[in-house]
Amino acid sequence: MKNSKLLLICAASLMYSSAAWADRLHSCDALNGLVSWSTLKTKLKTAVTPGGTPANGGFGFNMWATIVANDGTVCAVAYSGNRYTDQWLESRVISAQKAYTANGLSLSSNTQPSGKVGVPLSTANLYAAVQPGGSLYGLQFANPVDPGDAYDKGRKPADPYTFGTPNDTMVGDVVGGTNVFGGGLALYAAGAKVGGIGVSGDTSCTDHFVAWKLRNLLGLDKMGAIGASGVTASGDNARPDNIVFDIPATSPTNTQGNVGVSAGGFGHPSCVFQPGNPSQLPAVTH
Repeated sequence: MKNSKLLLICAASLMYSSAAWADRLHSCDALNGLVSWSTLKTKLKTAVTPGGTPANGGFGFNMWATIVANDGTVCAVAYSGNRYTDQWLESRVISAQKAYTANGLSLSSNTQPSGKVGVPLSTANLYAAVQPGGSLYGLQFANPVDPGDAYDKGRKPADPYTFGTPNDTMVGDVVGGTNVFGGGLALYAAGAKVGGIGVSGDTSCTDHFVAWKLRNLLGLDKMGAIGASGVTASGDNARPDNIVFDIPATSPTNTQGNVGVSAGGFGHPSCVFQPGNPSQLPAVTH
């Protein structure tokens, strides 16, 4: 009898874990139907390429990009270089962290009690509020990255040659993390949020510009009514989750200014090799 009960418990546990894993896999189905890994990699290479208006600024480095589904599951990871060591290795997980944050703190339509549409937030919009004394101070320490999902597979160290490939160890897992500087954006299709994208590998300002161009190239900036009117982080309905450079310089030698002082509350400091004018980035589709 005891053995029979034990077998039933084991079978039930196995069925539950299998169902949970199946749900995790299916969470990427909607996104995989909108963008493939090869498309992500190709468009990332295009977005990273210097030139164009506005300029990306930064050092001109290669970058990582990660896409997550609505529930935070990593669906695709890619890099713009020829091999995984052509980009900052630490930026692989940072890109996933950015995607998770932007997806987790942005909303879709029909989500508010008042009937109003949701507000999209980029990771760049969080910078000022998380400084000491800010209204979101401490947010950057929430939802830490799960190193097991980020670096291991089956309790064994992951093969680094899978990084940035369709078999990246992060794919199919929720890596988590909270990022509070430029490079993370929510993804929208037909006015509904479908996930998030994160880009990392250069200055945080450049990361935002490349992420913005990449989202546009993927056609996943179709916000519909979201951000078309009402309150937006950027104050620009055509670019509601754009980076905001409203932290004034305190001196010619301190162009980044007082990092906790943002006129609108969603500001981000400038960076070395500052990019072009963010208002020249492509408008989202409403």
